Amino acid sequence: MTRARFLIGLGSNRYRGGPPRRTLERAVDTLAARGLEIVRRSAIVTTRPLGPGARRYANAAILARTDLPPPDLLAMCKEIEAAFGRRSGRRWGDRILDLDLLLWSGGCWSGDGLTLPHPALAERDFVLGPLAEIAPGWRHPVSGLTIRQLNHHLRRNIPVDRGPNHP
Repeated sequence: MTRARFLIGLGSNRYRGGPPRRTLERAVDTLAARGLEIVRRSAIVTTRPLGPGARRYANAAILARTDLPPPDLLAMCKEIEAAFGRRSGRRWGDRILDLDLLLWSGGCWSGDGLTLPHPALAERDFVLGPLAEIAPGWRHPVSGLTIRQLNHHLRRNIPVDRGPNHP
């Protein structure tokens, strides 16, 4: 059986247990210790907060393989976020660790509080930049565009058709 591939975004902008860059490195190590095969990891970039956050973010992405289905991987990511000290709070606020499932080799998924591909993927340069570094040829299952193309469209402010379920 072929293991599923996932692209996962990582973000941190709170200093708890070390600087955000170190938090991301520890998070990748924790994901690997929990059984994910880390195939590639992007460089860590520093970005402005989205929304009301006060501090700059450290962001990165990984390409990982696992036998877990999407809901189980999401549950594991939520457990890891909680173990790092993340508490529920306002949307887009400052956070110790954010792990987002972005794309899955199985295509589209919807249910259990998870939608793949991530609905805002094509609108976020802090996601597309790291993804373009590690998986430039991965095709978005709805638009058919590669990550490289989505990144180009975003940087050039060219609209992308995100499919019938998106405004």
